[in-house]
Amino acid sequence: MREAPERSSTAILQHAFAAHLRDPDRAPAPADVEPRRMAVYADLFFNNVAGLLAANFPVIRSLHDDGAWHALVRAFYRDHRCHTPLFTDIAREFIRYLEDRGAEPGDAPFLTELAHYEWSELALSLDESDIAAIAHDPEGDVVDGIPVVSPLARVLAYRFPVHRIRVDFQPSEAPAQPTLILLVRDRADDLHFIEIDALTALLFERLQANAEASGRACLDALLAELGRNEASVRESGLAILAHLRARDALLGTRRD
Repeated sequence: MREAPERSSTAILQHAFAAHLRDPDRAPAPADVEPRRMAVYADLFFNNVAGLLAANFPVIRSLHDDGAWHALVRAFYRDHRCHTPLFTDIAREFIRYLEDRGAEPGDAPFLTELAHYEWSELALSLDESDIAAIAHDPEGDVVDGIPVVSPLARVLAYRFPVHRIRVDFQPSEAPAQPTLILLVRDRADDLHFIEIDALTALLFERLQANAEASGRACLDALLAELGRNEASVRESGLAILAHLRARDALLGTRRD
């Protein structure tokens, strides 16, 4: 059996350097690095990560005092191993950290959901989908034509009303009904979070999977499955199609 090669002195120094940056309270600094310089590096790295996360998760930051926030960032910085070096992906790594570690004492019960909600805005703003390149008729009738769904629209579902959480509203228990939100980036590249009901969410998801049926046919099939064929519900469904169109969640109709 071949013996594992010994690490070079440079590799040992780099490992010790990185370990101390992650956890200066428990990992000793390299002996041949001046303590003052080491402290500057440690503060610089940590503050960069803390500042980036605060910018990406402003509501979560507002719910924590300085000590609690620094402890949360330190735990992420110390314990999580990121799968990407890109700054734009650090926010998603923070969510992975929260998902993997599970709830900790003192965590708000909505913490992970709120993090995902706040991250979704960044994720959609960076989405490179080009709706101008999608073949569609922007003036088409989304009721009797085949609707074209925007790739820059998605339904988000949460147990907690994450869009309402703030310092003076922090529910300790999830309500009976989930919170459904339609997140859309419109043709002007403006982002919109729209609270929707279950019928809108189900219809939108059906339209996303649709390739051949008209908007009316999709609605009728959904209502038949739900056993909701009342005229008033059908009228609500038709209004939903118009609303999705007005919000650019539906771009128009497929060109023949």
